[in-house]
Amino acid sequence: MEASAVPGLPDFLLSRAEGGFFSWAVEREAAAHFGTTLAGVEAAGLELSLMPARYRRNRETLSAEDQLRLLRSRVAVVGCGGLGGYLIEELARLGIGNLLLLDPDVFEEHNLNRQLLCSMAALGRPKVEVGLARVAEINPAAAVAAHRMAFSRDNGSALLAGCSAVMDGLDNVLTRRALVDVCRELSLPLVYGAIAGWYGQVAVQMPGEDLTPLLRPASAEGKGVETVLGNPAFTPGVVASLQVAELAKVLLGRGKPLSKRVLFVNLFDMEFNEIPYE
Repeated sequence: MEASAVPGLPDFLLSRAEGGFFSWAVEREAAAHFGTTLAGVEAAGLELSLMPARYRRNRETLSAEDQLRLLRSRVAVVGCGGLGGYLIEELARLGIGNLLLLDPDVFEEHNLNRQLLCSMAALGRPKVEVGLARVAEINPAAAVAAHRMAFSRDNGSALLAGCSAVMDGLDNVLTRRALVDVCRELSLPLVYGAIAGWYGQVAVQMPGEDLTPLLRPASAEGKGVETVLGNPAFTPGVVASLQVAELAKVLLGRGKPLSKRVLFVNLFDMEFNEIPYE
């Protein structure tokens, strides 16, 4: 049943909205009163062109229809470390309604310099567990499935089934190649991001495309050049933000995604160069 079909819910929201928005307090009251989820309340409001107050600063960029599409999207974040932590934070704030988090690791001290979700209190805890808790703090309407496991060709198809798009937060080229292959098989858009030192790359693999030519490991174990250059605090945030912008365009069918072209980010010289590839 559509959220707007819950008897009385549309009238309830219309009577309590102010300036086209309804507050978090109203959202919680509606969910409790009508026995529906927070996401259901948000969907009902957006169907009426009413927006949760959290999206007040989105409205000039994203319409209620856009927010509803984001709310109904399911996005996987594969790798929840340097890039992945920023991806999780921004996707939750953007309004993605369903998130799938995949990562086998726990936080360690060397993650503190750059991984947004890593704190002293999080050391030793699974990254996906901390990611799930963070989403609950900033956007309780988002549903999160968190799996502490490594992505592979063997489990990839089952894990990503039903997703709208996939975000690459990996640091291993061999695993990334498996992710590329599975996304191609499932015809899922994949937003690729890679970081090393002052530098990064962003690209989008749309259904029917193949970004394998971009994936060259620096070692037999599949590690990239970040093993030599390291990763400072600022590079993951920049590249992840570009990835989320690309995802928004893909999900909303707006703009020109980085399809069949890669954006090279050079923060040392502050240069951004776009190069086509086949």
